[in-house]
Amino acid sequence: MPGGGSSLFSGFRVLGLYSNHVPHALRYHKKHREFYVVTSVGQCFHTYNVNRLGIVSVSNSLSDDISCLAADRMLVFAAAGRLISAFARNKEVVMCYHGHKQEVRLLLPLGDQLISADGGGDVIVWDVQEGDVYLRLQFDPASFDVSAMMHPSTYLNKVLLGSSQGALQLWNIKTSKLLFTFPGWSAGVTVLQQSPAVDVVGVGTATGRIVIHNIRLDETLMSFTQDWGPISSLAFRTDGPPIVASGSPQGHIAFWDLERRQLLTQHRHAHRTAVAAVTFLHGEPLLITNGADNAIKVWIFDHEGGSPRLLRSRQGHSAPPSTIHHHGNDGKNILSAGQDGTLQSFSSVHERFNKNLGHGSINKKKEQKKKKGLTYEELRLPAITAFSSVAARQADWDGIVACHRGRLATTTWNYQRCTMGAHHLQPPAALRTSIATAVDITSCGNFAVIGLSCGRVDVYNLQSGQHRGCYGNTEKAHSGAVRGVATDALNQLTLTAGSDWLLKFWRFKSRKQEEQLKLHSAPASMMLHKDSGMLALALDDFTLLVVDIETRRIVRKFAGHHGNINDMTFSPDGRWLITVAMDCTIRTWDLPSGFLVDCFLVAMAPVGVSLSPTGDFLATAHVDSLGVYLWTNKSLCGPVGLRPLPADYQPMEVTLPGVMVDDSGQEVTSEDADDEYKSAEQLGAELVTLSLLPESRWKSLLHLDTIKRRNKPVAPPAAPAAAPFFLPTLPGLTPRFTSPAATEQETKSKLLGGLMSQRSEFSSDLESALQSGSFDRPVRLLKDCGPAALSVEITCLTSEGGGASCLPLAFIHMIDSMLSSGRDFDLAQAYLALFLKLHLRTVSQDSVAMAALLRLSSRLEAGWAELRASFDQSLCLLSYAKSALL
Repeated sequence: MPGGGSSLFSGFRVLGLYSNHVPHALRYHKKHREFYVVTSVGQCFHTYNVNRLGIVSVSNSLSDDISCLAADRMLVFAAAGRLISAFARNKEVVMCYHGHKQEVRLLLPLGDQLISADGGGDVIVWDVQEGDVYLRLQFDPASFDVSAMMHPSTYLNKVLLGSSQGALQLWNIKTSKLLFTFPGWSAGVTVLQQSPAVDVVGVGTATGRIVIHNIRLDETLMSFTQDWGPISSLAFRTDGPPIVASGSPQGHIAFWDLERRQLLTQHRHAHRTAVAAVTFLHGEPLLITNGADNAIKVWIFDHEGGSPRLLRSRQGHSAPPSTIHHHGNDGKNILSAGQDGTLQSFSSVHERFNKNLGHGSINKKKEQKKKKGLTYEELRLPAITAFSSVAARQADWDGIVACHRGRLATTTWNYQRCTMGAHHLQPPAALRTSIATAVDITSCGNFAVIGLSCGRVDVYNLQSGQHRGCYGNTEKAHSGAVRGVATDALNQLTLTAGSDWLLKFWRFKSRKQEEQLKLHSAPASMMLHKDSGMLALALDDFTLLVVDIETRRIVRKFAGHHGNINDMTFSPDGRWLITVAMDCTIRTWDLPSGFLVDCFLVAMAPVGVSLSPTGDFLATAHVDSLGVYLWTNKSLCGPVGLRPLPADYQPMEVTLPGVMVDDSGQEVTSEDADDEYKSAEQLGAELVTLSLLPESRWKSLLHLDTIKRRNKPVAPPAAPAAAPFFLPTLPGLTPRFTSPAATEQETKSKLLGGLMSQRSEFSSDLESALQSGSFDRPVRLLKDCGPAALSVEITCLTSEGGGASCLPLAFIHMIDSMLSSGRDFDLAQAYLALFLKLHLRTVSQDSVAMAALLRLSSRLEAGWAELRASFDQSLCLLSYAKSALL
């Protein structure tokens, strides 16, 4: 039976994706006076501000992975396969450039033109605005394979091309002429970079040689050689010190002093993989680097020796994560263990709360490291295969215990200090052939239970790291490898599952076996929901079992996966069991009914899953993906109809969520602002809708006279009299100034007389609306008036105020139309009250107007009767809910 997508979960965002092997591009925004760095992450690119490394934009996805990036003042250019796309506002494609026959490898913006080179030897100059081919150059890849491009400063319409054979060529792209050929240095050119000095360029070669060459004189000024392989990137410092930085495929960065012509300093292991690009900010002592290890780093040069220090960074896993779990009870932090050996914490709130607990080391003491003479790689622990975390006592001692691939000893980690702990937990007996396979921490955070591949299960104290005993009479809890361990919420029971097809129940304190349960297949993993006492076991035959640890019986059995079940998690209330398997499906099982209620397919097989303790987000980790994907629980936002799915249900593939932009640091413009949702003026004809005007605009209309009398000034404001040049004084011993006498002009009143006979715009529109029957414009004019202006408009409706004789009738019809539509109910009541207060005596002498008022009165009574019935019903229900004994 074909099915749809997930009815329970919706893709929200991905955490931990920052960069790949494509070199970054740097932009400068003149209006914001800020630098932005653009990095590629597969089929789209991200834009970060350099001062905070906060993401400000995510581009739309392309059809293929991005192979190179470039940026100018207005646009970002991205090449994917043979297609080049120009992005405006860092997001949307505004122009596509078709013409390459091979994959595009290099991009170079140059004014109103864009230069691109592919692997087939074609170099095309594009008109950026029109998208047309301005010039096409064809090279033979066997003799001149273009591997680098650069525009020399002050060289108008010139471009310098480097080849993998070692030669360089200077071309005029306007006249399509070859100006000069540089023979090279018998090594392939990998990088070309303009130096701060005119005519001088830096050339990086495949042999690790850096050549500083004057292209005007064709003279080599100096050269350096690094021992780490080819030069992957070059950057010149422009804020004063003459320094050039070079990147290497091993992740090291070297800094060379151009004055002394020697190595200034080196920074080893700046990245775990090859350095994709290094770029100095213009006029600032800041260096930006990115690499294929999924990291963006900003370095600052504030030390006297010239060595940089890490200022800020955004980095995720450099290898796909294998195990993820939520940490804490708030559900905001996700612990992730990757195949790169690191343990990281990703925040679902903001990236600034991310933590990197680092890479475990075999021995943390430097003295012992020096004695053993171990290298950097030998000191690193292998990847984490399983871990458990509890936040109960993390402020006092380590709250995370992890098992490593191929190692017997387990390590402890401290979440608050973001570092590896002080203890290596391993049994006292020498079991060199065994490895740790399963781990669990008690709810109190005091003990850790660890299972080994030899069948042994040990208990350790986390505060001291001391061994506290083991389970089993023969020091072995199982005859095979331990596949899972768990403890209940009260430290009464310990549950272990082994490859001997047995599930055993142990007393936690005495460590004696109470009961065992024979399974029909070997368990692969297990998960305990401590609040409900439900234990889920994933078996090797792709089935699931749910065991009640109170009755110690199998209460549910689920079948449906067609691959190894990699991970599972419970909902906070214990109602749902969510499982992920190698068949690329994410399934939700309802425990009370015993049915599959939700299933959807993803492109990459999920290897880890965790539902937050608050139930709002589901986190998944996938094969060959460096990120942690978040899915929102739609049942928290509204009613979700969950029905049992048939056995032949065929799930549809759901696209993995993407990156969400942080609105606080986004570069917002009027062009890319999304249209805001506007609510309808009237949701239903039977409803009453109030206006959005503040109460001060209509609540005080009946009391304007009182307000004017209260606010009337005692005396009109008088301008201060001009002081004479010689101030007059009165005769006497004490000098006193005489008071100036009021002039005759000042004593006269300044009030303007006369009758305002000109009709207002409201009166004219109201009179025309009486003929057409549409009163929208008069109502809109009244809503724009203040209380005083509104009082004047309504006062001038009768003939005494200078209005026409038909205006009172038109005003009554306007109020009637407002009440019949149900909109602006509060304004209609206030306007009518003021009208009757001012003109009731005049209107009572007009029979037509009185008939209209009587019809309006009946409508008011009917409408208020309906409202009063609804109010009484709501008040009755509320009173019953407050006073009844439920």
